[in-house]
Amino acid sequence: MASEVPASKTDRELPEQPRRLQSIKRVALNAFIIFHLIAIVCWSVPINNPVIHFVKESVRPYFLWTGLFQSWDMFGPDPKSVNSYLEAVVIYDDGTSQLWSFPRMELLSYSDRYFKERYRKYEENLQNNDFADLWPDAARYIARINSNSAHRVQKVLLVVRWSDIIPRSDNSYDRGPWDVNVFYTYIVKPEDLQ
Repeated sequence: MASEVPASKTDRELPEQPRRLQSIKRVALNAFIIFHLIAIVCWSVPINNPVIHFVKESVRPYFLWTGLFQSWDMFGPDPKSVNSYLEAVVIYDDGTSQLWSFPRMELLSYSDRYFKERYRKYEENLQNNDFADLWPDAARYIARINSNSAHRVQKVLLVVRWSDIIPRSDNSYDRGPWDVNVFYTYIVKPEDLQ
């Protein structure tokens, strides 16, 4: 008598439940990819039309939350006309103070720029009044990294320094004088330093 060898199950012979789960996974993954492709293209295209505007406004909260947003103000139609950077004045409980700077790309090596580029974008957004909700968190972070057992941070002042880029008649540019503005003051609470 010959013994029968059990046949292995092929994909077609799988029970209905695992096949349905595979189909759902495939559809969900494709929907995720298609959504992001459409949203990123609509966000990035410098065209104003009602459909693209609707998509941009619909995905804005998600893009801001995930960091997928992109602004084209560097290229046009109105490129940025100012150089700016952020600093913080850190005031300690004993009355001393120190100046703390966000990473500045022009002062970093190429390898450091690669890893810290996100700080430039964060700085650009942080100085914008539309992102004022981020100011207390930034101040608390600065207080935590500058506080120690000997010196407790009492106050953090967020400061923007800027210089206008002034076009000349020969298509070159001059840098204007540097201006400074304290745009946010945060009084540090003891629980902020934990």
